[in-house]
Amino acid sequence: MFGSLKRRKQQRLRAEALYDACVVQARSPEFYAGMGVPDTIDGRFELIALHVGLLIRRLNREGETGKAVAQDVFDAMFRDFDSGLREMAIGDASIGKNIKAMASAFYGRVKAYDDALAEQDAAALGDALKRNVFATGEGDGSPEALAAYIVAAQEALDRQDGDAVMFTQSPEFPPVAVSAGA
Repeated sequence: MFGSLKRRKQQRLRAEALYDACVVQARSPEFYAGMGVPDTIDGRFELIALHVGLLIRRLNREGETGKAVAQDVFDAMFRDFDSGLREMAIGDASIGKNIKAMASAFYGRVKAYDDALAEQDAAALGDALKRNVFATGEGDGSPEALAAYIVAAQEALDRQDGDAVMFTQSPEFPPVAVSAGA
């Protein structure tokens, strides 16, 4: 029994480390200053959802073990979101409603990005980014630069050994390159 609890704790810690790597990448200043992603709670949610979605997409290709790790990363993300809402003094009665809305938004974005990546459809990816990341019209956003980054990030994740990412290494995302036009 205790071995199972210890293993579960290790899995949870590993998922949190994978999630944290996504958050660190999502907080790269180049996304905000260079690509024009709004530096707001919504803009940060978009980039965290994007990176976690890319990681989950990669993990899901590692069979049942990868799917279990992907679920653990998803759970870590929503534990963090729940904690963040509580820190913002959102009342307990509203937490569930907010989390449900965030989960729905996450699934919608992941589906749109996943479909565009699967079809290698740059226009569809750009449209999805305009609808989601750049929807507020704040700043001088560059969906094209972010779309190019997403393709590079997915390619970088695809090159990484699945077992290493799941169990020993952090996912390696590419540097955030900003195009001259951004």
